[in-house]
Amino acid sequence: MENCSLVLVLLLHFTTLVQSAITVGVGVGVSIGNGGSGGNLWLGEGSSPPGDPFERPGSVFGGGGGGAYAALQAWKSAITDDPLGILSTWVGSDVCSYKGVFCADSQDLLGNPTGRVVAAIDLNHGNLQGTLVKELSYLSDLSILHLNTNRFSGTIPFSLRELTSLTELDLSNNRFSGSFPTAVLYIPSLLYLDIRFNYFSGPLPMELFNKKLDAIFLNNNLFEGEIPDNIANSPASVINFANNKLSGNIPFTFSYVGVKEILFLNNKLTGCVPEGIGLWTDLQVLDVSSNSLSGHLPDSLACLSGIEVLNLANNKLSGELPDLICSLRNLINLTVSANFFSGFNQDCERLTFRDVGFDFSFNCIPGKGMQRPQPQCSGAPGGGLSCLRNPLTKPLVCGSIVGGLGTEAAATPSP
Repeated sequence: MENCSLVLVLLLHFTTLVQSAITVGVGVGVSIGNGGSGGNLWLGEGSSPPGDPFERPGSVFGGGGGGAYAALQAWKSAITDDPLGILSTWVGSDVCSYKGVFCADSQDLLGNPTGRVVAAIDLNHGNLQGTLVKELSYLSDLSILHLNTNRFSGTIPFSLRELTSLTELDLSNNRFSGSFPTAVLYIPSLLYLDIRFNYFSGPLPMELFNKKLDAIFLNNNLFEGEIPDNIANSPASVINFANNKLSGNIPFTFSYVGVKEILFLNNKLTGCVPEGIGLWTDLQVLDVSSNSLSGHLPDSLACLSGIEVLNLANNKLSGELPDLICSLRNLINLTVSANFFSGFNQDCERLTFRDVGFDFSFNCIPGKGMQRPQPQCSGAPGGGLSCLRNPLTKPLVCGSIVGGLGTEAAATPSP
C-alpha cells in the first residue's frame, strides 16, 4: 500500500516537471524493493530510454562531476551500521536496483529522453546508523526523501538546499542535532517538513513560516526561544510545536490563519490565550496544554466553529468557563483540567448529554468532585494580566473581531 502511494506521488511530481525543465513520458519507471530487472514496476508502455546517461548531473550513472551513483556511494560510506542489510543491494552502477531507491525516466520539453533519474528515497524504519553527506545534493531530481525511524545523527548538510525538486522531507525519529536545518528554507518545492523526535535546538527561524508548506512537524526537539510572530503567514494545515522548550506568548495576530491543527502543548509558554485565535476559523484541533498560560479565556474562542478537540489542561487559567465555548457544535473533546476555573453554566453542563468528552477535574468549581483544595483556589494566578475578561453587554459577531477587538463586540458563534 505504501509503495502504491509513493508511485502516485511520483507520477504527480513528474507531471509537474513537464511545465518546467523535464517531463515524464509514457515509460515512467519506479524501482520497488530490491530492484533488478524483476524488481521494477513500470507504468505505461515505455522502456529504458537509449539516451546518454551522462548528460544530466542527477542521472542514474552520474555525470557532471557527480550524479546519483557518486551521491549514494558517498552516503553508503557514511553509514556505519546496517542491521537489516539494506546496503547489501547498493552495489554497482545501476542505482535503480538499490533497495529504497525509486527511479523514473525523464524527457525534455521536446520529448527527447534524458535518462533515468532518482526520484525518491524511502528508507523508513531501516534502523540505519550514520550521517548525511553533502553529495546528496547531486540528486537534483529527488522529490521525496523519507528517513523516518533510523539512527542518523549529526547536522543536516547545507548543500541539501540544492535539492530543488524536493517536495517531502521526513527526518523524524532520528538523532539529528544542531540548530534548525536552514537548508530547508532554500528548497523551493518543499511542501512537507517532518523533523520531529530529534535533538535540534535553538530558535525557530521566521522564514520557516513564510514558506508554502502544507505540514510542519517540529515537535519533540529542544527548540527554545519565542515562537515567531509571523506564524499567520504559513499556509500549513498542520503545525506541531509540542514538547520543546519554547517560551513567551502565543503570537497575537489579527490575520486569518487556515491551519486545521496546531499544537503548542508541553512548552514554557506564558501570558494569555490571545483573542486573535478566534480568527483561526478553520481550526479543528487546538492543544495548549501543559504550559503556564493564565488569565481568562477570550470569548472569541466561540468563533472556532469547526473545532473538534480543544485542550487547555495543565495551565493557570481562571475565571468562569465561557458558555459560548461549550456551545460549539462540532466539539468532540473539551479538556480544561488542572487549571483554576471557578465555574461554568448550563451549556457546559449539557456537554455530557451531547456525548462530548469534558474533563474539568482539579479546578476550583464549587460543588463538583475532584477539585483543588480550597487553599489553592484562594488566589488564582494571573490576576494582573490584561486578558482578564469583562462580561459582554451585547452579542459577539464572528467576522468582526478585528474591528471590535479591545471593545465589547467581537464574535457570535455560528448556529
